[in-house]
Amino acid sequence: MKEESKFPLITGNIALDLVNTELVRRGQRHDLLHSEGELLEWLKLMREQGCFYELLLDEAEEQIHFIFPDLINFRALLRANFEAIADGKAISDLILSLLEDRIEQAPFIYKLHNNKLLSLPIGSIGRKIISIIALDVLKLIEANKLQKLKKCSNPDCVLLFIDETGRRKWCSMKICGNRNKAARFQQKKFENS
Repeated sequence: MKEESKFPLITGNIALDLVNTELVRRGQRHDLLHSEGELLEWLKLMREQGCFYELLLDEAEEQIHFIFPDLINFRALLRANFEAIADGKAISDLILSLLEDRIEQAPFIYKLHNNKLLSLPIGSIGRKIISIIALDVLKLIEANKLQKLKKCSNPDCVLLFIDETGRRKWCSMKICGNRNKAARFQQKKFENS
């Protein structure tokens, strides 16, 4: 039986999953990446999800203390922009320029590894990781998915997701949807007694 992750992997996109490493529990905001060890754990999980290559993980482990502050700052920048987009604002030219700049700082090359062609950024490991995440955001924009970005309908939840159907309300049924259903059931039960 697979152990559940402490990270809410509800999007399948490394950029959104990074932003969603901040969440609310019992009314208080929690940072799931408050240490270098947790960032490394998250990177390993992203590798398992196919968002991050094994080739980069060893380098990340060795340099995690350099990576940590830059990645946390990048997450804050993404969160601010993603929340604005979820609130109906257009994708700013400034964020597009910034994402392109991050990729230019660690441009991609191709390598054959285990008979698989990999697109790998070059440069320092911190810049490589940010380049991968920036590319993910640009791919979301290209596919018109970022325009479908939503906030969870639970006012206490800060998780973001892409609403492909136009009907999704919750970050996940498992996280907020079931809580809402249980609360409605309890309310009905109370009203009927």
